[in-house]
Amino acid sequence: MGYTPLRCAVALTLLVAPAFAADDILIEHVIGKEHPGKYKHPAAITQLANGDLFATYYGGDGEYEDDSKVWGIRRKAGETTWSEPKLLADTPFLGEGNGIAWQAPDGLVWLFYVQRYGDTWSESRTLAKISADGGETWSDSMVLNFELGTMCRGLPIVLNNGDYLLPVYHETGSDIDRTFPDTKSYFLRHNPKTRTWTPTGRITSKNGNLQPEPVQITDEHLIAYVRPGGDFEPSTSRYIIRSESKDGGETWSKGKNSQFPNPNSAVSFIKLQSGKLLLVFNDSMNYRTPLTAAISEDNDKTWPHRRDLATSGIDNTFGYPMAIQAKDGTIHVICTTGIRDTVILVSFKEEAILGHTK
Repeated sequence: MGYTPLRCAVALTLLVAPAFAADDILIEHVIGKEHPGKYKHPAAITQLANGDLFATYYGGDGEYEDDSKVWGIRRKAGETTWSEPKLLADTPFLGEGNGIAWQAPDGLVWLFYVQRYGDTWSESRTLAKISADGGETWSDSMVLNFELGTMCRGLPIVLNNGDYLLPVYHETGSDIDRTFPDTKSYFLRHNPKTRTWTPTGRITSKNGNLQPEPVQITDEHLIAYVRPGGDFEPSTSRYIIRSESKDGGETWSKGKNSQFPNPNSAVSFIKLQSGKLLLVFNDSMNYRTPLTAAISEDNDKTWPHRRDLATSGIDNTFGYPMAIQAKDGTIHVICTTGIRDTVILVSFKEEAILGHTK
């Protein structure tokens, strides 16, 4: 699994003592080579209304293999072990990816995922299923957007007016080694009264961008941190992209480089129960390590609090982090490590980051 002895000890601590001190960072093995399918990526996580943690990932023989399927795995409230994986989405002769489960305020659990119709993700569409019994059983699938190249990755947020905002992006280029400059992030806005999905304006940037992560600051003001587009060649000037909306998420400013480096990898950006903002990212321009958390106490003006959650050599990285805050205040970050064959969960309190500067 590539853990150092320290991280192994921390993972063991979580299994025997879920309660932990304010400054602790605990790392838990969720799923890995012990389950079939050599590829498990990228993982997502949510907490359901009953307190269960529900994680999803897509797995198969490889990223672009047609046998890839979306799987779900559950840790029931009050327990320390994860269930066996359960198949959530599988279409004959087509590959699935980027599964995301999320429970809406009305109790429906949504499963958003990507279905690939060609050789690359540029030939994909975003689909959804719903569950009325907490993710135990699922509806048939529905297509949310028919534009080829539209993909999902991040968790939706509920806007102050009750609409849901699902982060999506339009990937172009049909190239497994890079995305083209006209790759753009945007959002599908759902009205829970009319059950309609409407696309917002798109975020443009010099080299393209994808996988946006939005936070609402006021009714009209939203901020998004976004993965930069382009290739995976070494860089000295690759940063997370930042964009703003001043009209409630309908239109978005041109994406510009933020202060945070990025190795062409997904990030996670959420508002905590305290009102502070949390950004989880790989603090490097070229490697998906370390896994770092930063906190802003002034709505994105400054980010004085930073701490590495996990570090490793470049042969063992922490890709596609997704953060949530559970009802008890614990922050959970799920990500893929190893050679995209192992999923881990990093858990900590807000206080574990405050006061640290790396």
